[in-house]
Amino acid sequence: KGQFFTPRHVIDMCVQMLNPKRGEYMIDTASGSCGFPVHTIFKLTGHLFTNAEIPEEEKQHVLNIFGIDFDEKTVRVARTLNLIAGDGETNVLHLNTLDFDRWNDKTEKDKKWINTYGKGFNRLEKLRSEKDEDKHFNFDILMANPPFAGDIKESRILHQYELGFKENGKAQSKVGRDILFIERNLDFLKPGGRMAIVLPQGRFNNTSDKHIREFIAQHGRILAVIGLHGNSFKPHTGTKTSVLFVQKWDDELCPKVDDYPIFFAVSEKGGKDNSGDYIYVNNGNGQYKLDKNGHLIVDHDLHNHDGELQDGIAEAFIEWAKNEELSFFGGGE
Repeated sequence: KGQFFTPRHVIDMCVQMLNPKRGEYMIDTASGSCGFPVHTIFKLTGHLFTNAEIPEEEKQHVLNIFGIDFDEKTVRVARTLNLIAGDGETNVLHLNTLDFDRWNDKTEKDKKWINTYGKGFNRLEKLRSEKDEDKHFNFDILMANPPFAGDIKESRILHQYELGFKENGKAQSKVGRDILFIERNLDFLKPGGRMAIVLPQGRFNNTSDKHIREFIAQHGRILAVIGLHGNSFKPHTGTKTSVLFVQKWDDELCPKVDDYPIFFAVSEKGGKDNSGDYIYVNNGNGQYKLDKNGHLIVDHDLHNHDGELQDGIAEAFIEWAKNEELSFFGGGE
């Protein structure tokens, strides 16, 4: 299905660059094993809650974090691992993100689904932009690595998307899944909301994808494009990918301008070898170094891991973002 779990150091780079704050709402629309939600919680609370009970004062921050995935087995695993909460309350939901028109088949009619996911969905409903529709939401932050493989061909689904039509207004016969995710993700964000999405490199340079780039620029400010190392998703795939960072236009948080700088960077140290095995930092005498949590340290250039690596792409972006006075790094606050 073209679904590959995102390496932890890629997730951490995205979390640091989007800088989630307490009280903000975050979602991953292709959540898989919930790497982005879990690391967002870690950033907000300083804790990785596995089976520990969540302190009452932290619970609200945890309940602001959501994950949606269309693969029920994956969702069940993520929920069972207690990754998002310690008391069974969780916002990881089994839904098809792209086919929102059919959500109510589950959310209103499927008793078993309601029993399992109803509470989390009630919390999601409160973030709708309009009371009775599941298309637009008011999230502050979205991070996702949507599946690349396969086209969506059902006209019923394609007709719900601007990108389901050609520029001359004719319906497309098929559209890449990741393309629909771009539009869908923008619909999940409130004005001024920000997102990171992993995309195949071709979307950034194929001439045939120019209309997609124009669509993105119309809806938000392109903050950054980070080229990931070719080994990042090996051994599963050698597809070259980049992470796109966007902030939706908003009169206050991100006023629309035509001309603005964009942060570009390319990772030269991906943390994996050509076989897709992780490369770890060693301490010079043949042993691997451990971080303060007792974990091995992957050798990469995306961010500084607890002071054990050199400053990387995330730190360079943060410095740039402060100079640019981006709203989520102190500007306009």
